[in-house]
Amino acid sequence: MTEPVVEVITPELLLGVARADLISVSDFNCVLHPLAVTPLLELAAAAKASGFSLQVASSYRDFARQLLIWNNKANGLRPVLDANGEPLDVALLSDKEKIFAILRWSALPGTSRHHWGTDLDVYDTSRMDANYALQLTLAETQGDGPFAAFHYWLNAELMNCSRGFFRPFCDGVGAVAAEPWHLSYAPVANVYAAQMGEAIVRAQIQISDIALKETLLENLSEIYQRFIQPYCEKRKVY
Repeated sequence: MTEPVVEVITPELLLGVARADLISVSDFNCVLHPLAVTPLLELAAAAKASGFSLQVASSYRDFARQLLIWNNKANGLRPVLDANGEPLDVALLSDKEKIFAILRWSALPGTSRHHWGTDLDVYDTSRMDANYALQLTLAETQGDGPFAAFHYWLNAELMNCSRGFFRPFCDGVGAVAAEPWHLSYAPVANVYAAQMGEAIVRAQIQISDIALKETLLENLSEIYQRFIQPYCEKRKVY
């Protein structure tokens, strides 16, 4: 696949402080980069043909929204999960331990791939009853989880004919927990990811009203190497 021409990426766009010219996709009640819309519609059509109903739980998210998520977790207003997806008692953690625990499941504001409009979280409504509360956990995607069959199908779909989508967060890559529901549109996301660097992240953190700022800045090099850099490598597209 020939990679498309993408708009000039300013630091503000990269960090989610400004928003690119994104498109609202009514079929999925989400907002995406325009180049990702048709591939998503094609992926959803393939899912439907196989008996699934692909829906989008989350797509574009700006810096302010990611900052709110971060601060709420750092301040104990939202749960922080361990590697198994179980809640931690953050009161028992040092500031550094708390930061690394948050980063397992939530991106540092300014580094979320959702800032670009290229990434989305998907699930399958065909296996849900009307009262089911979506959680986006590994348990939902495995064994007798409600989305296990969908993700088994998606595994083969992404391997054989992904239409440019891939899973950035998977076992064996970096320190972020595996998120099989998180898809990224590589032809555009690759271009954004190539612009990322520790210096630009540090500059944004320094001017932000972010919880645990001092400890973040003290440990940013390690954070970048473990939780950001591994996901900035160019991924193959089909």
